[in-house]
Amino acid sequence: MKKLLIFALALCPHFINSQKADPEKGAFAHTFSIVARDTITGEMAVGVQSHWFSVGALVPWGRAGVGVVATQSFVNPAYGPEGLNLMAEGIPAGEALSRLVEKDEGRAYRQVAFLDANGGVSAYTGDKCVEYAEDLTGKNFSVQANMMLTDKVVPAMAEAFMRYSDYPLAERVMEVLKAAQKAGGDIRGKQSAALIVVGPEKTSKLWEDKKIDLRVDDHKNPIQELERLLKVERAYEHMNNGDLAVEAGNTQKALEEYGAAEKMFPDNLEMKFWKAVAMANSGMLEEAKTVFQKIFEKDENWKEMLKRLPASGLLNLSPEEIKSITNE
Repeated sequence: MKKLLIFALALCPHFINSQKADPEKGAFAHTFSIVARDTITGEMAVGVQSHWFSVGALVPWGRAGVGVVATQSFVNPAYGPEGLNLMAEGIPAGEALSRLVEKDEGRAYRQVAFLDANGGVSAYTGDKCVEYAEDLTGKNFSVQANMMLTDKVVPAMAEAFMRYSDYPLAERVMEVLKAAQKAGGDIRGKQSAALIVVGPEKTSKLWEDKKIDLRVDDHKNPIQELERLLKVERAYEHMNNGDLAVEAGNTQKALEEYGAAEKMFPDNLEMKFWKAVAMANSGMLEEAKTVFQKIFEKDENWKEMLKRLPASGLLNLSPEEIKSITNE
């Protein structure tokens, strides 16, 4: 296999406009992936898994209000930024992909999928990709895979995407990845996975570009771990909403959001702590004391944290009330 990889990389340019390939700088990710768009929210996503280290650094690309790209097999990473730039100019996914494939001397070894913000989708699988290798496009999605154990993987992915149409996009993509693995997955096994979700509207604020950006670089069960991280992500979305509510002075909203996060991870002390802060700020001091005491029993650092909050305006309690909580 190593000889095959070195030979193929020697033939394939690392970047689309390269004249000569450098095998030492080549990258590959034999894998399965999905690019997809939610027709209701307009969000777009890429989900991927591979038996290769840190697949999230190579395969998934996305830009809010523009589109998403999955570039795999013998990876030409330039398909990501160059494809997004073309789609940002209003060029549909199909035309953008065709332009880049046409000038790629290593196209026979590539597998790539583009999806634009209008739902246009296009995929390409070079005839030198290792079997089982194919792509399947549908309305607002494309699934693609190479070096799979069986020829059932790609159809199983497409079927899962349709079946879980009522799920939020990120969770729907997770079901697709799980279906791929159940159908056989990568013939070599599993190692890393990634999930990105971008919004429907263009933004000039880079930090707002990706709504979800999760990576599992090296794990014996990467899809399972990615799904766990997505659950954590959802819980912290509630935490972030709670923080925003605190900033806006909406204590009741903060209490609801922190409570929702705590229900998802009942053993997380931070989630309990901020819920208790919201309770104290809303006049539920006695109820908050009970929660604080349980937190302090686990970790006394939270007691010191509590005492620092009034100066920042995050806790509206008098020094005497603070002492009644800390028992100092």
